[in-house]
Formats: sequence, C-alpha cells, structure tokens
Amino acid sequence: MNQNNQSFWSISTTELLNRLQASAGGLTTDEARKRLTSFGANRLKPQKRSNAFTLLVAQFKSPIILILLFATGLSLFLHNFVDASIILTIVVISGLLGFWQEYSASNAVEKLLAIVQIKAAVLRDGNQKEIHIEEVVPGDIVILNAGDIVPGDCLLLESKDVFVDEAMLTGETFPVEKAVSVLPADTALSQRTNTVWMGTHIVSGNAKALVTLTGKNTEFGKVSERLKLKPLETEFEHGIRRFGYFLGEVTLLLVVIIFAINVYLQRPVLESLLFSLALAVGLTPQLLPAIISINLAHGAKKMAQKKVIVKRLASIENFGSMNIICSDKTGTLTEGTVQVESALDVGGVASEKVFLFAYLNAFYETGFTNPIDEAILNHRKIELSEYRKQDEIPYDFLRKRLSIAVTHGDAHFIVTKGALSNILDVCSSAETKEGNIVEITSIQDQIQKYFADFSNQGFRTLGIAYKNMPSETLITKSDETGMTFLGFLTLFDPPKANITDTIASLKKLGVSLKIITGDNHLVATSLSKKMGLSDNKIITGPELRQMSDASLLRHVGVVDVFAEIEPNQKERIIIAMRKAGNVVGYMGDGINDASALHAADVGISVDTAADVAKDAADIVLLEKDLGVLIEGVREGRTTFANTLKYVFMATSANFGNMFSMAGVSLFIPFLPLLPKQILLTNLLTDFPEMTIATDRVDDEMVDHPRRWDIKAIRKFMITFGLVSSVFDYLTFGLLLLVLHATEGQFRTGWFLESVISASVIVLVIRSRKPFFRSRPGKYLLIATLSIAVITFILPITPLGIVFGFAPLGITTYLLLLLIITAYIIAAEVTKTIFYKKVKF
Repeated sequence: MNQNNQSFWSISTTELLNRLQASAGGLTTDEARKRLTSFGANRLKPQKRSNAFTLLVAQFKSPIILILLFATGLSLFLHNFVDASIILTIVVISGLLGFWQEYSASNAVEKLLAIVQIKAAVLRDGNQKEIHIEEVVPGDIVILNAGDIVPGDCLLLESKDVFVDEAMLTGETFPVEKAVSVLPADTALSQRTNTVWMGTHIVSGNAKALVTLTGKNTEFGKVSERLKLKPLETEFEHGIRRFGYFLGEVTLLLVVIIFAINVYLQRPVLESLLFSLALAVGLTPQLLPAIISINLAHGAKKMAQKKVIVKRLASIENFGSMNIICSDKTGTLTEGTVQVESALDVGGVASEKVFLFAYLNAFYETGFTNPIDEAILNHRKIELSEYRKQDEIPYDFLRKRLSIAVTHGDAHFIVTKGALSNILDVCSSAETKEGNIVEITSIQDQIQKYFADFSNQGFRTLGIAYKNMPSETLITKSDETGMTFLGFLTLFDPPKANITDTIASLKKLGVSLKIITGDNHLVATSLSKKMGLSDNKIITGPELRQMSDASLLRHVGVVDVFAEIEPNQKERIIIAMRKAGNVVGYMGDGINDASALHAADVGISVDTAADVAKDAADIVLLEKDLGVLIEGVREGRTTFANTLKYVFMATSANFGNMFSMAGVSLFIPFLPLLPKQILLTNLLTDFPEMTIATDRVDDEMVDHPRRWDIKAIRKFMITFGLVSSVFDYLTFGLLLLVLHATEGQFRTGWFLESVISASVIVLVIRSRKPFFRSRPGKYLLIATLSIAVITFILPITPLGIVFGFAPLGITTYLLLLLIITAYIIAAEVTKTIFYKKVKF
C-alpha cells in the first residue's frame, strides 16, 4: 500500500477502504504503528530536533571562525605548535559553551510545546481515542466536529450539515458545504465537496472520514513545498537581523583594512592574518544567536511557570511590546461558568415547558461542547426516557441556531434554540402562557421589550421555538420555517471578582483592554459598567458595516467595546488598530477566531480552545484569565529587556576595545595583542554575557511597552563605543608614554584593562539607574567578579607565560585600576545624559 491514491474523490468509499486495507471500524494499534513507520509522521516538513551533533557543528559555521581555523592549521603546518594549539583550544571552548547553552534551551522549548499539541479523534481497535495529529496515518478513520482541524486529505464516509473553511487552500471566503458522494476525477479542487483537506477546519456539523493522504503528499503539503512558506518575521527578528548585518559589514571592512595595512608595514603575513581574524572574532557578536535563544527559552520557561506557553519564541518580544489586548468577555472578563437565570414564556412568566424544550435541545446536541448547553444540563436534571432523538441540524455561525427532531409518544416535533433575532426570523407564530397560538407580529413589540429589559440587566437572552411534524423524519435546514416561538432562556455569566483590579493592572502596564463580543450592545454596556468601563464608547456590528476603513481608523483608538460583532469583522477591527500604530494582542478560543488570531501581532488562545484557534495562536494560556496574561506580559518584557542588555554590551565595551586596538595597531611597531590573547579576551568577556538571561530587570523596564529601535541602538553603540575608546587610548598613553612598557607589559596591561572594563561595564549598562541602586542577578554578579579576579591573577601564573603575558608592577596595577574606575564614572554620567536625550 502507498500514498498514491490519485483522484480518490472519484472512488467509492468501499473501494477506497479496500485499497487502503482499512475498515470502517478503524485500524488496529499495531497496524497504525507499522504505517507510521512506513509513511512517516504526519508533518509538512521534518521536525527540527535538537540534534546534539548538528547544534555542535553550527557553533563553528561562521565564515570568520572557519577562516581562523584554516589559518590555525597553516600555523601548525609551519611548526608554530604552541600558539596554534592555544588558539584552537580557545575556539573549541567558546564553541562548546555556545553549544551547551543552545542545546539546553532548545530541549526546554520542545518540552513546553509538547504541552499544547493538537490532537485528532480517530477510531483505533474499534474505539474512539485521541492521538497527536502527527500520528495520523492513511487508513485512519477520523471523527470531525466543529472547530477541529482536518488532519489529512480525507474522503467523507458520513456527514451531517458539514461546512468547512477552506480559505487557506482555495481562497474561498465562505465555508463550503460537504457531503458524501462520488465525483468525476477531473473535478476542480474547490468543487470536491466529498472531501476534506489537511489544514482546513470544520466550521459546523460533524463527520466521519477516511484519511487517504498525509504529510507532504496532501494538497496543503504540495502548496507548502512549492512556496516554502515561512512565518513572517517579527519586528524583533527583523531588527536583530539588520543589526547583525550592520556589525558584520563593519567587521569585514575593518579586517580587510587592518590586514592590508599590516602587510604594507611589512609585518609577518600569517601573524597579521591571525591578528585580523582574531580581531574579527572579538568584533563579531557571534554569541548573538545563542544569547537570543537562551534568553527567549529562559523567558518561555519562566512564562510556563506562570501558565503561559509560548509556541513561537520570537512572539515574546511582540508580547512585551503589546499595548492593546482584544478579548471576548466570556471566561476572560467573566467567570466563564454560564448559569441559567430563568426560562420564561412570551409573557415573561417562568415556564416549565420552555425549560423542558431547551433541555431537550441541549441534551441531544452532538456538534461541539459549549458552555450554554452545559449550563442548561447542570441547572436541573430532567428524565427523558420517554423522548427519542430523530435527527439534528448542528449549530453554525451563519444561522446561529441549533435544531433537534424529537419523538415523544405519538408526537413528533423540532425544537430550535439560538440567538433571539435568528429564532424570530424562522417563526410565524407564538404560543401564549395559556397555550394559545397567535401571530408573531401581534406580540413582536412585547418580545423586543422583554429582550431589552433582560439585556439591560446583563442577561444573555436566547429564543426557544418549536414546530410539530407529521411523522418521524430526517430534517434539513428548509424545515426551519413556520415555527412557533415558545419563550426566552436568560443566562448570566458574572464578571470575575477581581476583574476591576486586573484591568487597572493592565492600564499600569500600558495595555488597553478592548472588548470584542457577539453579544448585543445592551448586554455589553451592562457588563462594561460593572467592570468599571463606564465612560466607554461602543460600536456595534451594523454600525461597523456602514463605516469606511478611514473612519474606523479614526474611531478605533477611542472605542473600548465592539458589540454584535460578526466573526469576519474581528479581523477588520484588529487590522485597523495595527494601522493606527498599535501592537495588538487578540485573545480568542473559538472556531471563528482563527483569522483574528492570525491578523494580530500576538495571537493568544487557551489550552481548552478549539483546535483551529490553538493552532493559529502564538501563545497558549493554560488558564483563561487576564491575570495570567498580565504575568506573561511582565515576563515577556523581562526577556526583551535582557536581550537588549546583550545588544548594548556587544556594542559598547567589546566593540570599543576591539576598534581601539585596530586603530593603535597602525601606530605602534608591534601587535597590541597577540591573536591568542585577543581570543582569550573574547572568551573571558563572554562568560558574564551568558548569564544575562537570569538577570534582574528594573521595574521601569517592564512598566510600559517597549519596541525594537535600531536607530537608538546605533546611537548607543556610537556614544558608548567612543567613551570606551577614550579610556582605551588613555591606557595606551599610560603604558607607552608614562610607564614605557615593553611589548609584553603593554599587552598584559592592555589585556587587564580590556577584559576588566568590558566585564564591569556590564553592571553599568544593564540598568538605567546608577549601578549601585540596581541589584544585578546573582549569576551575573558572580560571573563578572570571577572574571575580574581571574584576569588580575592570570599574568602571574604559569598559564600567563604560555599566553605571552609579562609581570606588572604594583604601580601599573593601581594606575590601571584608576583608569577603570574613571571609565565606570564616565559611563554612568554618559548613561544619564543619553537616556535624557534618547527616549527608548
């Protein structure tokens, strides 16, 4: 058997089952395991695993590192064993450090992502069970309900009012109805109504389908292979990439110039090449990818402790930059436990019949679990042994109602429940409390008055209707006409006890809350007042339809509540907010939230969400609560702040030191540092930077959204690079003109000043406050002080001789310490002035 069932939509279900050696009862567990081995996992591309060897090799793929290794090999060939061995050892140690950090980070992220994997319902060994979507194989029988993502290209075996959203595959805006049939082999993709395709999702109805193709063999797999689709770069990723290119260009230019001048000055070619390349290693932020991975992975782990699972690491930056969060009210702003308030007849009087019919409808519904039906069933139990379900028309977001055909003795009838306006649309009459049937038009005003009263009290109001049928029969949507309106079902979902405090906390963080709900404007107004949003403005769905995009752009900033919103309007609202210059988060968990989640800068869902919503989200909450979101925002901003610290470090002392060394090498008759000493300097200054992910972050760095600003970073680099260079040249002057140092002493003194200043300056630039008022993280402080001590004592150890260092007098140590102290003071003053002038 193979995955080559071309034109399977033109084959009968019986024949296709035979071809796939499957049965309507599903595969056995053993057979499924064999097929998984044979066909491979159900993925569009191979899983990127944290293969230790691949990650290790990646540490040495940099062109500069490869050239340096080649030059080291040449040095060995020319019998310069000691220096070549030292350089090789330092490069390997540096690579191993990066490997260890990245390997730990990537494994941690894989474990977090496993928590929110999407599952599919299949028949195995004759029983329905849930498996990871990657384990689905050809021949599996899948059970599909509203909200499910289709796990492969499938032929329908059974279907009931199935509508599928195929927009991502065919571009079709509206859901497509599907049914069991056999079609001609040349039927166009968009017309194959007997099949469902991998990656599409069920909007309404339910079905049983036979999986025919999986992974890259599916229609969606072919498209993704052709287009090689990648997620769009976030603002943060784009900024980091541009920053890396900028430093790379500067480095390349500097290396070529330094090498050419050294050769012109008739210095040894190999030594000049090694010096230039070692300088490039010091200048290049080769740790940037590793530091970012470590920071983001560490942030993801911290966020997971706060019940926030990050699916896409790069979205953490957008999460921290977010200044607007859009959310439906149910379960986020409210308790999420819908309760039945009352079942009332058309006269507003409590009615047992209305509740019975609502209970019948909820009890026999099989489409998808929803809080309204759960509330009805939990409100009170009713014995239904004398009732029997005949058929069902599942709920969908166009009709906004659900119909069940029921038999009770000799009586056959349809019970329909749904949004009041959609129920009234199919009613021609109404039943009074006395049991009389009257024209619906005669009591229309009365019904609307009750509806307004209930809504003003904050109740969600559904309509209940019924229709007598002549006999037991299957029903279709055409039967939803000429119905009799029976009464109202009012429901209540109280605001969360701490919601006003939560909204206030969001405001303190610079995040505005926008409510986007399908509820009518009266309910939305009532709820918003209870949550302290009394001065808010409201736009309704009908009003939104009349607004131009330009008008919406003008209003979207001052409107807090969008009510009576249709699913396709959510995306329009979010796009308008983004065009207005906001970073927008959207929190949704429903079938109709997928497009809005994609449109937002940060798509946020919950672990209990519909598959399609969870799949579209960047971030998944394990608890549907804005309080959890607040903690996630704080951690996101902390991660972003710590990533920026490394960028600042790479562009201040390190960059200044290497730039100064390149300059002074042109004016003195010897190399300011030997290649092995430059690499050692680079290795030692890397240690404190590797602990940045665990550093503390000042409150002012998380109290409002911050965005990536490449211009501000360039200004920082120029400003602090110049300050660093000033003190570098003071060191050169001290060593050459005052102390008349020898070559060995010059290199030793410069090594001490370079490493210690680059390490200690980390403690200065990590905070906008004076460094003595902001306590660094434990590991950062330990690493910085350890490197300072090691650097001081290294020249007087046997290892110092190997590296070419010479002993220094106590006077030299004290003068160097004085320069470092002056540098720290100057950096503090510069920092204060910089942040006053540059708002970042």
